[in-house]
Amino acid sequence: MSADAAPSPGVNPKLDELVAVLEKLRAPGGCAWDREQTHASLVQYLIEETYELVDAIESGDTAELIEELGDVLYQVIFHSDIAAEAGLFTLEDVAAHMTQKMIGRHPHVFGDAIADTPEAVVESWDRLKTVEKPHRTSVLDGIPQGMPSLALADKLLGRAHKIGLLDAKLPGAMNVTDEDELGPLLLAIVASAKANGLDSERALRSALRDLQAEIRDHEVELASDAGVIGTGTAD
Repeated sequence: MSADAAPSPGVNPKLDELVAVLEKLRAPGGCAWDREQTHASLVQYLIEETYELVDAIESGDTAELIEELGDVLYQVIFHSDIAAEAGLFTLEDVAAHMTQKMIGRHPHVFGDAIADTPEAVVESWDRLKTVEKPHRTSVLDGIPQGMPSLALADKLLGRAHKIGLLDAKLPGAMNVTDEDELGPLLLAIVASAKANGLDSERALRSALRDLQAEIRDHEVELASDAGVIGTGTAD
């Protein structure tokens, strides 16, 4: 890490104050509710706060964005304090790991590599992930299956494009080019499903399981042709 990239001590006093507030809340004699929380018990709040942040971003309200970013930041500090109390890791460890990761993933900024287009950056990022995580043998490795089905569909289609199972340039059965058109179309599909007693979420997740099976089969074929296995590019 270069000296230019290192932050000066004391430049984030309000962040330090927030960390101190959380530590006081969870210290003996602090808040009973905060004291009893665990990583698992906080999951529901992390998910809720994340969706509220998405709403704030989409609304364009700056005050709401500040508030919801704070709520998500607080969750990170909360989890880190729980871990620190258990002797597992600290908030500094989390920050240090992320700093090292970002510097390592951007050799075109912090090193001598060249990647002067967004496409070149993505290609470099994926290549470095593969080197960092050789235990991942599939492009599906690391994708959380608990993602909302539409977000998961987008992620899986991207991975299918990446390995050549699907052509990213082909629009599929319906060619929708405008989000103002896409939203009502998706809503109409869900409405039709509901009218016929169908579960849209379950149906899409079932289709995504089939797509993942196709991706894994295609990876086996590619590995067989190349005589190697090792195409993982997950985060």
